Amino acid sequence: MTRTKATAVGFVAVLLWALLALLTVGSAPVPPLLLNAICFTIGGTLGLIWTARTGGLGQLREISWKVYAFGSVGLFGYHALYFSALRLAPAAEAGLIAYLWPLLIVLFSGLLPGERLRAGHLIGALLGFAGAAAIITGGSGGFQVEFLPGYVLAFLCALTWSGYSVLSRLVGSAPTSSVAVFCLITAFASWGLHFMVEETVWPKGTIGWASTLLLGLGPVGLAFYVWDIGVKQGDIQLLGTSSYAAPLLSTLVLVLAGVANPSWALALAAALITAGAAIAAKSG
Repeated sequence: MTRTKATAVGFVAVLLWALLALLTVGSAPVPPLLLNAICFTIGGTLGLIWTARTGGLGQLREISWKVYAFGSVGLFGYHALYFSALRLAPAAEAGLIAYLWPLLIVLFSGLLPGERLRAGHLIGALLGFAGAAAIITGGSGGFQVEFLPGYVLAFLCALTWSGYSVLSRLVGSAPTSSVAVFCLITAFASWGLHFMVEETVWPKGTIGWASTLLLGLGPVGLAFYVWDIGVKQGDIQLLGTSSYAAPLLSTLVLVLAGVANPSWALALAAALITAGAAIAAKSG
């Protein structure tokens, strides 16, 4: 696969993640861990079938358990936090805070060997956090305390995915087929914890089941495989920059679907987060 084609394949993940917030809202009232379990069961099973059909099952036995543990913790942690955040705070606001991960990836990359943090990175970080503040206050200066738990979980979600993405460079030799195992381990852990701490509430009606299945097929399924191909074989800098489109696309989808209302505060937040991330990326 050429570098250009791999980059294009990786960008498919950004388009799929733009649907994450909308489909999560549509899957309500399924509790977070159960939603995690269903979606990762779908994504992992499909990935394992693909691996078997391409003759890659033998490779899975050669991968260190540390790689599987790392990938599983990253996927499980991010989505458990994300789904919980969208249950406790408005979808658009929680989604935008969670989408601070592209900016945090740029900032954390300065800690990697051969990388260093520049002034532009810090300026970008300030703009990104200004955007998060704009949506938390709703542009009115009034802190919406009732949604604070959701805001905190959304920020932890951003920290988890950015940390996972940056540290994954250290295990870059692992084949894409390993993502199927990440998904299945995450599904297994989610099923177990769900039955321990949650009440089982299945998706409601056609919209609920369709949203849940689409989550497992797309944003919580195919997206991880194409992203893995993109960051390992494509133009990582270009792909990382393109991921900054996800917050705007996600918010636009929510507004078009009638889940979120267009507002100046929301537009300002999206602009600040995206501009901050772009400045930070350019400084690299």
